[in-house]
Amino acid sequence: MTTPDVENLLRELTPRVLGALVRRHGQFEDCEDALQEAILAATVQWPAEGVPDNPRGWLTTVASRRVIDQVRSDRARRERETANTTQPMQAEPAEVPDTDDTLLLLFLCSHPALTAASQTALTLRAVGGLTTAEIARAFLVPEATMAARISRAKQRIKAAGSTFTLPDGPALEERLRVVLHVLYLIFNEGYSASSGSELHRADLAHEAIRLTRLVHAQLPEDSEVTGLLALMLLTHARRAARTTAAGDLVPLDEQDRGRWDRALIDEGTGLVKASLAGPALGPYQLQAAIAATHADAATAEETNWRQVHALYLILERIAPNPMVTLNRAIALAETEGPRAGLALLSTLDSDERMAGHHRLLSVRAHLLEKTGDTAGAYEHYRRAAKSTASIAEQRYLESRASRVRP
Repeated sequence: MTTPDVENLLRELTPRVLGALVRRHGQFEDCEDALQEAILAATVQWPAEGVPDNPRGWLTTVASRRVIDQVRSDRARRERETANTTQPMQAEPAEVPDTDDTLLLLFLCSHPALTAASQTALTLRAVGGLTTAEIARAFLVPEATMAARISRAKQRIKAAGSTFTLPDGPALEERLRVVLHVLYLIFNEGYSASSGSELHRADLAHEAIRLTRLVHAQLPEDSEVTGLLALMLLTHARRAARTTAAGDLVPLDEQDRGRWDRALIDEGTGLVKASLAGPALGPYQLQAAIAATHADAATAEETNWRQVHALYLILERIAPNPMVTLNRAIALAETEGPRAGLALLSTLDSDERMAGHHRLLSVRAHLLEKTGDTAGAYEHYRRAAKSTASIAEQRYLESRASRVRP
């Protein structure tokens, strides 16, 4: 088995092994650290010596021994400090059923005591099986910084006294929404990187889709889970057409739709229909329906913008957000003209969350260009380029500014 195959297998096994370890030993922090050590050993041994007949059992055994060694070491230290004796620890704990604890782990990693950044990092490591170095590279921070973030997150979970069980009643629904939001953030960072030279990071997008598929497999009747998976698939279907061979950004209306992944679109469209058949509408279902409307258009000119605007209007009512309003302004400009879009954009000028945001600046520049105000468009394109940390977006916005330069 090649190294990439081993890495994929390890990522698939990570939540199942970690779940078994936590059920055995009860200490999430110690178990996660021990599993990372076992995974590191596997990445060295398996490509050279071959994958064991029972890879899950191999990882569980190696990690369990390391947990036991650590517990014994800590116990011996405490005994030396207190001069007390205790019964020796059982060498091999009882076997744990081969259950899939992915959803439990996602709930644990999305604990409300953690920040969104910590929830994302811990999810990628504990459930996604990515190493600290891989996560650090994905978010363009030093490995030591990411290691400290993950360590603090595990300590906060421990301090909060979290148990390895699903919450009940309304708490379950609330925590599930946090899990979905974390997966949504991971996908967004993969699909449109917030900084760096690449427009997208396919590894993060793929990981978000993989984890969302796991959640959907366990909660197939949840309309918002279905909607989120559909949204990811429909959005990811456009990835190949979003950049030129040189890595430059290609806007939606200029993309070669023949390069869109039809298999992903068909799957995503089917999921949208299934999600909309549910008893209520949620934000992920509506965003997926918008993405499906774009995917349904053979050309940019055939896009049903009135339907897109109507969907954004509903989304704005049930989940108010300045980005939703911004996107509705784009749709409104397509149906009522650029000045109508600009008028709606002006309502965001007093929103502190949008102050100096490159998306607001770039959309305003685009609509000003459509009205013939090239001087205003040039100014806003330049400001937008300076406001984003994404090099690919900077190049695109600078090129648009050059095109309208007075």
